[in-house]
Amino acid sequence: MTDAPQRTRAHTTSELLTVLSARHLRGKRRVFAGIGLPTLAVTLARATTSPDLEQVYESGVCGAHPPRLPETIGDAPLATGAEAILGMHALFGYVLQGGYLDVGFLGAAQIDRFGSLNSTVIGDYATPAARLPGAGGATEVMANADEIFVVLRRHDPRSFVDRLDFTTSPAPSVARRAEPRVRTRGRGVTTVITPLGVLTADADGELCLTATHPGVSVEQVVATTGWRLRVAENVTVTEPPTAAELDLLRTTIDPTRVYLR
Repeated sequence: MTDAPQRTRAHTTSELLTVLSARHLRGKRRVFAGIGLPTLAVTLARATTSPDLEQVYESGVCGAHPPRLPETIGDAPLATGAEAILGMHALFGYVLQGGYLDVGFLGAAQIDRFGSLNSTVIGDYATPAARLPGAGGATEVMANADEIFVVLRRHDPRSFVDRLDFTTSPAPSVARRAEPRVRTRGRGVTTVITPLGVLTADADGELCLTATHPGVSVEQVVATTGWRLRVAENVTVTEPPTAAELDLLRTTIDPTRVYLR
């Protein structure tokens, strides 16, 4: 009989989000992941449960094996040891639209109950309170990856909204309702990981609370969501990061705290 994995509560929000994201990648083959927590999650997954996981970057790098954590999608180390570097037409026309991505990691300033995302503006489009980076490749990823994981550093009514200020990346189900002829391959957002818990798309495509983190109540998550959040019949409690997972992140993957903070 083996001992249970050693666990510790001394983890940051970034570490918690990274570890949970990595665990959700078990069994996946090819992931479209950007700089930051998604890259950390892929690297941790490779070192633990998913050694054959292949990472694709928006810059066209496929099968990346950088010798150090990249700081941008155009960082030179991404090319070192990469299995392929594609032009934009090949990346979006063949890899994305060809249905070769199991998971796309996306972030956003706002998300609604069906997983549509806003990364364009906060407030009125003509006179916004904040203008954001925009879509990039997020709309194509949303439409064509088999499923989407969203990792958000905060969970409050400003981020989880009943109505987006601007729809940058519509959920495939929403896009099809708006225009039945639209072609979408993927299921859209299936998993949202936040500092409070995990939301999962139900059979209707609506996000539903399925897990909370230790010390977080269901009522707390419902109160900090901007719509009437559905709650699963049996809400579980997430397993906190193990000492081994934290050690990998802190001493091997990101010892200089490029992304962990």
